[in-house]
Amino acid sequence: MTGVIPGRHTPLPPTWLCRVDAHPWPCGEAKLALLAKYADNRPRLLTLLAGWKAEAEDHLASLDSGRPVDVTDRFLTWARPPTD
Repeated sequence: MTGVIPGRHTPLPPTWLCRVDAHPWPCGEAKLALLAKYADNRPRLLTLLAGWKAEAEDHLASLDSGRPVDVTDRFLTWARPPTD
């Protein structure tokens, strides 16, 4: 896993649950920390999240007999910049 994840709310592969609160990662606290850390560089945040999404999908699929897993909403939808 590459990139900087701020704070204590970090993922625990292969389940991709938060190490602190056991919610699906990125949990609410992780999302807030990531938005704050990458506030001036949303493209970088989205790039990191896309990489973590791919890694999580691979891990989660291996835990579910190889069935495809889609975690797009969990990893990317919340981080898109607001549109006017």
